[in-house]
Amino acid sequence: MSRIPSKSEILDWISANPTLTAKRDIAKAFGIKGAARIDLKRLLRELEAEGHLEKRKKTYQDPDRLPPVSVLQVAEPDGDGDLFARPMEWQGEGVEPRILILPRASDPALGPGDRILARLTLVKDEDHNYEARLIRRIGTNPRRILGVFRAGSEGGRIVPIDKGSDKEWQVPAGATHGAKDGELVEAEQAGPKGRIGLQRARIVDRLGDPSAPKAVSLIAIHEHGIPDAFPDAVMAEADAQKPAGLNGREDLRDLPLVTIDPSDARDHDDACYAHADDDPKNEGGHVIWVAIADVSAYVTPGSALDREAKKRGNSTYFPDRVVPMLPDRLSGDLCSLHEGVARACIAVRMQIDAQGEKIGHSFHRGLMRSPASLHYQEVQAAIDGHPNERTEPLLEPVLQPLYAAYAALVEARKKRQPLELDLPERQIILDEDGTVRSVAFKDRLDAHRLIEEFMVLANVAAAETLIAKKSPLLFRVHEEPSPDKLDSLRETAQAAGLNLAKGQVLKTAHLNRLLAQAADTEDAELINISTLRSMTQAYYSPQNFGHFGLALRSYAHFTSPIRRYADLIVHRALIAAHGWGKDGLTPEDIEVLEKTGTHISDTERRSMVAERDTTDRYLAAYLSERVGDELEGRVSGIAKFGIFVKLDDSGADGLVPMRSIGAEYFHFDREANTLMGSDTGMIIGLGQRATVRLAEAVPVTGGIALELLALDGQSLPRGRQSPAGRSPRRKPAKAKRRTDKTKRKVSRKRR
Repeated sequence: MSRIPSKSEILDWISANPTLTAKRDIAKAFGIKGAARIDLKRLLRELEAEGHLEKRKKTYQDPDRLPPVSVLQVAEPDGDGDLFARPMEWQGEGVEPRILILPRASDPALGPGDRILARLTLVKDEDHNYEARLIRRIGTNPRRILGVFRAGSEGGRIVPIDKGSDKEWQVPAGATHGAKDGELVEAEQAGPKGRIGLQRARIVDRLGDPSAPKAVSLIAIHEHGIPDAFPDAVMAEADAQKPAGLNGREDLRDLPLVTIDPSDARDHDDACYAHADDDPKNEGGHVIWVAIADVSAYVTPGSALDREAKKRGNSTYFPDRVVPMLPDRLSGDLCSLHEGVARACIAVRMQIDAQGEKIGHSFHRGLMRSPASLHYQEVQAAIDGHPNERTEPLLEPVLQPLYAAYAALVEARKKRQPLELDLPERQIILDEDGTVRSVAFKDRLDAHRLIEEFMVLANVAAAETLIAKKSPLLFRVHEEPSPDKLDSLRETAQAAGLNLAKGQVLKTAHLNRLLAQAADTEDAELINISTLRSMTQAYYSPQNFGHFGLALRSYAHFTSPIRRYADLIVHRALIAAHGWGKDGLTPEDIEVLEKTGTHISDTERRSMVAERDTTDRYLAAYLSERVGDELEGRVSGIAKFGIFVKLDDSGADGLVPMRSIGAEYFHFDREANTLMGSDTGMIIGLGQRATVRLAEAVPVTGGIALELLALDGQSLPRGRQSPAGRSPRRKPAKAKRRTDKTKRKVSRKRR
């Protein structure tokens, strides 16, 4: 009689033999014949019902592993130009696999949205899980286009607003959706491209005048697919919420927990209070309270509010509007720690010693009432000796103790040595109609730094508590720079006459020494930007790999649950770990924690790009009236198609196209990150002072084109121009370069 294998033996066989997964293959492998096949069939059905296997026609497939031939959808190229794809048939519970497409010379060009049939190879020790070889292209999902409609005799065309694209689309007469000439429209691809002519598209939405100032952020919202309208079910659920009471909470209403935010803030999700520690064992120490809005009391696991918050991942901030993660009923009302009203909170009480080191902490689910909603400027003015009628009564009992505790934290920060980048933040100031009034750089006050240090300390306390309680959570992870990025930074530093130590374990203190060397020199901005570019981008993960930039072993986001889903997850973990109620982290949350971390890391990057694109468009609008002016700046980027110059007065980045740099050809040296003139040997590198003429500023695309006039005060050498009607000189052959096989790393640049 044939021996029936165990379930684990069957799963092991399928994992080791992904191409031999039909029932007859399994039967043959284990020598199962005759009536014993009935028992095998029963086992396979049980494995399928338990979710270990899924049946595809007559083949059983491990759902956590892709079949060797799969249907994929092509994604956008990454920063290195590599093309990745996502699986269309992924059924696993973990993180969706990352698939690198390896093109061959004979393959057709692939673009985002293309659907392909590909043969997959499982890989290990890479930043992707599979490598794919194209079998054939099988079609596309309708591609969305955002652009300006130009009416014609038979329909019209769409001119893209993406400054990186010059591809136009044809709109047939019956597919204009009533759009008028010059309107901003959203369209989708309509059928495959013919041999001649433009790709066809049909208009699906009309978005109005693209030159209207308030259309700028709307363009970014549509272009990046940011959800900006809440479904009716979500709004109904938000409107039905009632203020939380004291039931089951600690009464913290007597603590003078004040909020300190920007002057135009609409929501207040953190409040703080500090006082001298009366414990005789902690002489000179302080007690710091940080209270955070208890969003988890209103946004419960599996609810419509929860699903929508997770989908959005975070709030997105533009100069003229906010696309919130939560409806205003919560973000601007029930969850906001407004002055004088009782609000549910999760608070952490932290003890620090005289040197600013945390020596203890505890978490509390409570009800608080803030005595004041203050802004940074008035708090700083009060400490500097100029209190107003709001801050004067709070100066001695509340504000001065906050600054005393902050002074201790500054000492601990000096010892810890987090990365000290000096990169002023731009602030675009708009008039009421949305036009740009001015571009300034935000002030950095001690009031800002105080809140930052308190929030960092609270985030550390949250991570440490959950680790101690062995609770799953999402860490905020920031890994150290790659060796390649460090080598590039080291070369930039050496070119500026500075030094970055080599041959030792990198610490933020080493980078801070480099930044200190560059401080107050003409290379300060270059070194700060280059250091930032060498950093990986932070992300969310259930695995703790530490936070390099902050020089912390364990770090989690706890302090902004109104605007970040990651913080809501940490709140739920704290609730479950302390047994505070039934609204804590659920087993279902825990099962998909890694997938959630990947998703909200992606939504964060989406918001970052949308915010950056919007800033670019506002800056282009601001500069559009200065076309023809000579401006000063510094070379901020080098590419094979030209150089980028960051302008001094606005901080805008403009492109000097390669074709406009003098009359010679320039060779792009990727390793040295320079351009070299073929005739003069002139070298253009990062950080050089540049005088430019503003050639073009296009608000709709955010594109800024510049003409390079001088570098480091010296006019560009001018060679012979090509005579009209003649072909330009042939481009010299590129020198053969040696290429090293290096691991591809996903760029991570935000903490």
